[in-house]
Amino acid sequence: MGKVYVVGTCDTKGAELNYARDAVKAAGADAVLIDVGTQRHEGEADVSADEVAAFHPQGASAVLGLNDRGSAVSGMAAALTRFFASRDDIGAVLGLGGTGNTALVTEAMRSLPIGIPKLMVSTVASGNTAPYVGPNDLAMMYSVVDVAGLNAISRKVIGNAAHAAAGMARTPVQEAATDKPGLGMTMFGVTTASVTQVRALMEATHEIYVFHATGVGGRSMEKLADSHLVEGVIDVTTTEVPDFLVGGVFPATEDRFGAIIRTRLPYVGSVGAVDMVNFGAMETVPPAFRDRRLHVHNAQVTLMRTTPEENRAIGKFIVERLNRMQGPVRFLLPLGGVSAIDAPGMPFHDPDADTALFETIRAGWTSAPNRQLVEIDAHINDPAFASALVDAYRSITK
Repeated sequence: MGKVYVVGTCDTKGAELNYARDAVKAAGADAVLIDVGTQRHEGEADVSADEVAAFHPQGASAVLGLNDRGSAVSGMAAALTRFFASRDDIGAVLGLGGTGNTALVTEAMRSLPIGIPKLMVSTVASGNTAPYVGPNDLAMMYSVVDVAGLNAISRKVIGNAAHAAAGMARTPVQEAATDKPGLGMTMFGVTTASVTQVRALMEATHEIYVFHATGVGGRSMEKLADSHLVEGVIDVTTTEVPDFLVGGVFPATEDRFGAIIRTRLPYVGSVGAVDMVNFGAMETVPPAFRDRRLHVHNAQVTLMRTTPEENRAIGKFIVERLNRMQGPVRFLLPLGGVSAIDAPGMPFHDPDADTALFETIRAGWTSAPNRQLVEIDAHINDPAFASALVDAYRSITK
């Protein structure tokens, strides 16, 4: 059984944190109180703020005693992240706090692997929690009253959270008995046919995890890769890249493909749905794009065709990251079209834009024994392309 790490700022919330630690212990789990206050404070924490701050790459002086609170909080978040990475006894993490401490603690929580329980009691948990949660199994509990003193309400809320964290630490979920390795895949509506065919060919030998490529979907897939919860990836749909570069509503981050670079997991990828940038309803399309080639996918989603210039930028972004991958890599180009609406007679058919994409990737590709660029004279949703994806993955995983 791992320990419950109770985390917060002891200089302002010492009573609440001590109450949470005691409640965890009363529920039968070991508890460790971690102080992440950015002003030096003598308290009852098991791990002091000085000890945590010392994990900052530039030392404790880069965190403690700063006049700029924002810089201090950011520094402590970086230090706490490195502190967590040094521990091998984390059974759960329980955080308490307001806006600043929520940002600090959840940043470090997000660095932990999927599967380690993470619970944040916060004053901002009833609003937009996406910036705090991201693509992680991080639960947020609304504190109802501010985390500013113990009273009849806060004792109930904090006590419930402490019992939940203790329960998760005491009774970890056991691994399922399966001989199927996990395989991550990315899909969008316009690449569903391809992914469905690949699933049918692979599910007898693999447990398939399909991620909707809506920004957080790609990040979730890469989080599983970083957590080594998949054996490899068939990344059919990289549409989050154009949204990131052009300004759509389903963007990747600068770290797209980063998990594959770090883990060196087997990777098969393609350029599915990079012919489009995603927006909401037609009236939400930015004025600068109103005269572009637009397609109403449904009442809530409007698609914009990417231009040759944009496709060159997309291709450059992708190939630069592919060249940094040191694990086994196969990247497939579907010369017949990259989405269901990028085909002859369809609204986004644009051979010039596709050619710009393919030529940029070809020109930027760095040959290496572990990496192969494969061109398939087929549409991305054709059976031949799905078979090529499967063959490529099996060839690098045996």
